[in-house]
Amino acid sequence: MVDTLALLFPHVAVSGALTVRVAVSYLPEQSAPDQSRWFWSYHIRIENDGEGTVQLLERYWKIIDGRGNIHEVRGQGVVGEMPVVTPGESYDYVSGCPLDTPAGAMSGHYIFVDEDGARVIAEIPEFSLLSPLERDA
Repeated sequence: MVDTLALLFPHVAVSGALTVRVAVSYLPEQSAPDQSRWFWSYHIRIENDGEGTVQLLERYWKIIDGRGNIHEVRGQGVVGEMPVVTPGESYDYVSGCPLDTPAGAMSGHYIFVDEDGARVIAEIPEFSLLSPLERDA
């Protein structure tokens, strides 16, 4: 049997009852390699397999470009939202990442709060950002 989710979201991290899945796509129409601009979109799915509701409060991203430079991004919520994820449900969103190199990588974590007010950390799996130039190398 084929695991459709694994095909759609090849990058997965499980943190307790929370699963974070990631699919990434290079966007040639938003990239301009001759101007040192490469752009990727990433689709995140957060699944709550626990028995309690959680709310996403914060995000942390570690972005590494092709030269090894590290960029850290911290902020409230995701794409302007602080979603509530009930037991057995999931939350999806799509965002993007520009780089001035044709390759890089991203990883990080989300901070949630549960029904009791306790903080819950969900890891975001590391995933590569590869332009066609890098994939073919």
